[in-house]
Amino acid sequence: MTGVAVVAGTRPEIIKMAPIIRALQKQAVPFTFLHTGQHYEYEMSQGFIEELRLPTPDCCREIRAHGPGHQVSRAINFVERTIRKEKPKIVLVHGDTNTTLGAALAANKHRVPLGHVEAGLRSFDLRMPEEHNRRLVDHISTQLYAPTHNAAQNLRRESVWGDVIVTGNTAIDAVLQYLPIAVEKSRIIDTARFEEYALATFHRAENVDNPRILHNLTKVLVNSPLPIVFPVHPRTNVRLLRCGLLQRLKGSKNVQLLPPIGYLDTLVLLKNSRLVLTDSGGLVEEATAPPIRKRVVVARISTERPEAAKAGFSWIAGTRAGEILTAIDEALFDGHELPLVSPYGTGNAAETIVTRMLRMLSFPGTSVHRYLPRCLGLKNEPS
Repeated sequence: MTGVAVVAGTRPEIIKMAPIIRALQKQAVPFTFLHTGQHYEYEMSQGFIEELRLPTPDCCREIRAHGPGHQVSRAINFVERTIRKEKPKIVLVHGDTNTTLGAALAANKHRVPLGHVEAGLRSFDLRMPEEHNRRLVDHISTQLYAPTHNAAQNLRRESVWGDVIVTGNTAIDAVLQYLPIAVEKSRIIDTARFEEYALATFHRAENVDNPRILHNLTKVLVNSPLPIVFPVHPRTNVRLLRCGLLQRLKGSKNVQLLPPIGYLDTLVLLKNSRLVLTDSGGLVEEATAPPIRKRVVVARISTERPEAAKAGFSWIAGTRAGEILTAIDEALFDGHELPLVSPYGTGNAAETIVTRMLRMLSFPGTSVHRYLPRCLGLKNEPS
């Protein structure tokens, strides 16, 4: 019998679950690490696993290249097989991906307690498939590990039945744990053409799958007042090529294109940048970590991370070229000192999550079926 099933399928999940896996190892808690293969390119998954020094996961390659519905159903099947075989006491999922939803549904149908890491984030933008996923997962979770008090308030307003616990965000844990390694090992900064630059990343479907918005983002990169270092996500590369925009970026002296890069290289580019331009929520969080502290222009019309904006780290600029360029100017010339403390915690989120999880389970040896009735407000059923 396995104590904990840790499920991931994409680069952000792997990065943010890494501190939890390290905390489980530190406390000698038995676990199974499952990788659904939602990001199946080496650079987007296995490369991260190796450089983060994580154990080799049980992998499923069946999800790759399928549409969202098939991804969810195949994630269900993959996690169900593990539940039947390993009989975990709890399944841990992260965030809002199709992997997260599929694993959560598998745990729910097998009456296995579910822990949702990074619960309670809300963009209130139902165009985003991630918004649907995170809401569904939150409402079937046994323990909801909210990264901030704002996220916890979202959950309580929705009357979720699971236990809401404010933990901080494991993104900060990961930065603190891996940045020293990155500074020592990465040589990516030697390849940067510019002494001063903005780090740019774009990958969200509502941005890169929309030709009009993709044209806007290309215009921003070419006309940015600060030179751009741009590691290109595989999805974004395909869309740029289809829209005939890739050559425009390649021909710009203002933009340096890079292939997909590892987490350690990303941390080094982030630390040495002057500004960040992105639609990535994870990069917003990482930019607030005390060793990094960078301003971020977010190319979106909504955010599920208002704490960063409130603290002065981020500008929600929209997706029009003129508005983004204006936000870049504002961020570059903003005279306010950034906070010394991240709104996403102090770097002990993973330890808090594991401690509260073990407390719930009275690990080891507790029957999982005692907890679902308790969380539902029902009398305990006999085991």
